[in-house]
Amino acid sequence: MTYQDMPLDEATRTLVVNRPGKRRRRRAPEAPKERGAISFADRKRRSVRIWLWIIQGLALVGLVFAGLGPLLWSAKASVSDTQAIITDPMGIWFTPNEWSNLVRAWNGAEIGSSLRNTVIVALGSTLATLVISILAAYILSVLKPKWAPVLSGAILATLFLPGVISLVPLYLTVLDLPVFHISLLNTFWAVWLPSAASAFNVVVLKRFFDSVPREILEAAKIDGAGPLRVLWTIVLPLSRPIIGVVALLAAIGSWKDYLWPMLVLPSPGLQPVSVMLPTLASGPTPLAVKMAAVFLSLIIPVVLFLIFQKQFLRGVGTAGGIKG
Repeated sequence: MTYQDMPLDEATRTLVVNRPGKRRRRRAPEAPKERGAISFADRKRRSVRIWLWIIQGLALVGLVFAGLGPLLWSAKASVSDTQAIITDPMGIWFTPNEWSNLVRAWNGAEIGSSLRNTVIVALGSTLATLVISILAAYILSVLKPKWAPVLSGAILATLFLPGVISLVPLYLTVLDLPVFHISLLNTFWAVWLPSAASAFNVVVLKRFFDSVPREILEAAKIDGAGPLRVLWTIVLPLSRPIIGVVALLAAIGSWKDYLWPMLVLPSPGLQPVSVMLPTLASGPTPLAVKMAAVFLSLIIPVVLFLIFQKQFLRGVGTAGGIKG
């Protein structure tokens, strides 16, 4: 009788190796050891399962309260009376709504023009970041010239430098742009161009481009496709998830940036909402109108994330490779 015909149980099946004059039996690999605080046997007990459900439910409620609580409170404060906010901040849930606060914040506090400037800054910064980061990552990952390792090392070295170190050189560059010898102060270019050079985005995109199958790129080159066509027809379609992540991070980062826009956009008519809100807070504007301005500036990034959360989470999950 051969070892295939032996009546062995499936759970404890072993490999039988026949050798001349000798038979050796190798045991199946052992089951993985338990590493959790609660064993698998305890999890089957009804009392343990009930306590786990209670703890998980409380943790979920706490996370929802910590995440949505400030946003919901600011939403209610934006349509509440100033006196009610000052005297009883947690009692505003039962006060009547004053929708005129939103109108006063949009028109009187000029939150509308500031949001328009913020959208312009965010769109320009996102577009500049995508163009520069994609081209740099494509050169380092796919084209790979001789000087690519030197450039890659220089880009990685900038990640170890605090951003405040480059603040003064960037400001001097904006005051007198090399070659052209013009000043970019009070122009959106002063915000767009510095935000385009992001070492973090280049590294993230390069790592994703490294996971693109080289057989596809080589086949495209054999068919006569040039570098730009390979980038446009192969690399970019395969990299849409990570490009969406980079675009969303760039947009949110430029939306909440405060120090650099304040330095290069001193004109109130060009300042984004991140610079306008501190100025509004120190003015004579009623507190309820200030809260309405804060809510209007806060709700747009939240809605933007909710719309593109699927692409964002997919890009994060496939950042280390291409999803099959």
